[in-house]
Amino acid sequence: MTHKREIKGEVIKIAGNKSATVLVERLVIHPRYHKTVKRFKKYIIHDENNSLSVGDKVVAVECRPMSKTKSFRLQTIETGAK
Repeated sequence: MTHKREIKGEVIKIAGNKSATVLVERLVIHPRYHKTVKRFKKYIIHDENNSLSVGDKVVAVECRPMSKTKSFRLQTIETGAK
């Protein structure tokens, strides 16, 4: 069994049928100024039941490629979301 990457983020767009765009934020140390800065990346995830809405906090797990840009599937919707 291999380890699958997990991402946590917020749904910012419902991207068609069974797809959603998730914005993932991470904190990194700037190499010169040694200050913590935010970096953002968007991922398209697979939502089999069309259960997501904009603003939900989600956890997605890596899977086989579903399409050209979609390689993550929805694992859970975190509590405390809208």
